[in-house]
Amino acid sequence: MTKLYTNEEVAQHNTESSMWIIVHDKVYDVTNFLNEHPGGKKVLIKVAGTDASKQFDNFHNKSVLEKYSPQLYIGDIGSSAQEDDAVHGSDEGPFGDMVPFGDPYWYQDFYSPYYNDSHRRLRAIVRKFTDTEIMPYCFEWDEAKKVPKELFAKFAQVGLLPSVCGAPWPKDYTDIAPAAGIAPEDFDGFHELIVCDEVGRCGSGGLLWGLMGGLGIGLPPVLKFAPEELKQRIAPDCLAGRKFICLAITEPYAGSDVASIKTEAKLTDDGKHYIVNGEKKWITNGVFADYFTTAVRTGGPGMGGVSLLLIERTMPGVKTRQMQCTGVWSSGTAYITFEDVKVPKENLVGKENGGFKCIMHNFNHERMGLAMQASRFARVCYEESLKYASKRRTFGKKLIEHPVIRNKLAHMVRQIEATHALMESLIYQTNRLHGTEAANRLGGPIALLKAQATQTFEYCAREAAQIFGGLSYSRGGQGEKVERLYREVRAYAIPGGSEEIMLDLGIRQSVKVAQLYGAKL
Repeated sequence: MTKLYTNEEVAQHNTESSMWIIVHDKVYDVTNFLNEHPGGKKVLIKVAGTDASKQFDNFHNKSVLEKYSPQLYIGDIGSSAQEDDAVHGSDEGPFGDMVPFGDPYWYQDFYSPYYNDSHRRLRAIVRKFTDTEIMPYCFEWDEAKKVPKELFAKFAQVGLLPSVCGAPWPKDYTDIAPAAGIAPEDFDGFHELIVCDEVGRCGSGGLLWGLMGGLGIGLPPVLKFAPEELKQRIAPDCLAGRKFICLAITEPYAGSDVASIKTEAKLTDDGKHYIVNGEKKWITNGVFADYFTTAVRTGGPGMGGVSLLLIERTMPGVKTRQMQCTGVWSSGTAYITFEDVKVPKENLVGKENGGFKCIMHNFNHERMGLAMQASRFARVCYEESLKYASKRRTFGKKLIEHPVIRNKLAHMVRQIEATHALMESLIYQTNRLHGTEAANRLGGPIALLKAQATQTFEYCAREAAQIFGGLSYSRGGQGEKVERLYREVRAYAIPGGSEEIMLDLGIRQSVKVAQLYGAKL
């Protein structure tokens, strides 16, 4: 049970040999932290025995407390903890910090046709996991350019890792049940959105791509198109976080133009193996992946000569090296070379020369995932800006009291909410349309959503950087999330289909589908 203190009790601990402080109604014993404090011990001595919330907010994010609480936290002032938990963790009613537009509308008790009690239960579980297992460590993981492998297993154990492969739940290939007591047959696109959206609050594309990116785009083609033996051998370990998979399509010669890939796979004379030679570039999770769902050329030029092969790291001739990129540092982005790699024909995913169809089928899910992440990252930029503007003072008043700052925030919100509404509408369609119909009818709208989400993200990152000023130009500290996300904008505007190609595809494919349905154009 949480121990409660009075302000008078805290005030008695005001010396270097016994020093307590209060931050947001929580009491911390910082006696053994004096010499470790980044700003020097005198900063703490000045606030010894007092409420240091204002001073703390001037220089730190709340996530710092999550990181150091296990060592420093000793109790609360009054009953604030119980009151806070009632709002933060409830399955019903308002949820979260209640920052205006800091979360989607349904978090703040707006009516929605999309969500039920299972979604609310899942939301609470993912938020708790993100706040305790991810948020305090994002900066150090990003700086280290890797995500601890233990995190994948933890994410799986609470019933979250398989969710990134989308609906339906892959129950035939894992004994992990969805979190929150959700039946596998009830798992839908909105459950996946909640997992992605809540983890995205950490404000790190590298973390999301590292934890969810490779599995979310590398395993679905295997689950949908690979031989059953291959699924049973590969999927369970990947879904449990014991092994790792990635999607290897992009090359130095071909990005969005998938039909132009050059990595070659030739059958051996006995027809039992493919010999693979070529290079792949900008491959998410490639640094630590055990399996590579790889686009190769098995036939003539163009899309008709492309196949998908599952290549395994243990096969001689596979080499990976980490790329030095502008952002998403902890995602394990790799340059891969295949030199005379011998791959059994049984590792073919789909039909020979039929890989392009498998890749296109996967793109809707990949682009929706990118839109989910970009949408939350735009919201993170806005939320961080609103919180900072509500405490930062310039020219004798808070930033939020300046009309120009409110104007920036308003333009961020209108774009964020419009994007989120479009995304929810399309997820509703993905729950109901399947197979070829879904691929045909949703390809264009999802492409447009992807462009909308990434352009909104870019706008919000830019405006947030202006609001934070110099703090958005240095790594770490109060502007940590904004600085990092500003660097990661291009990692969303280009991969999965660049904005220019998405906009063109969105109209082209939508017109084509409309004509199939009898539109007179």
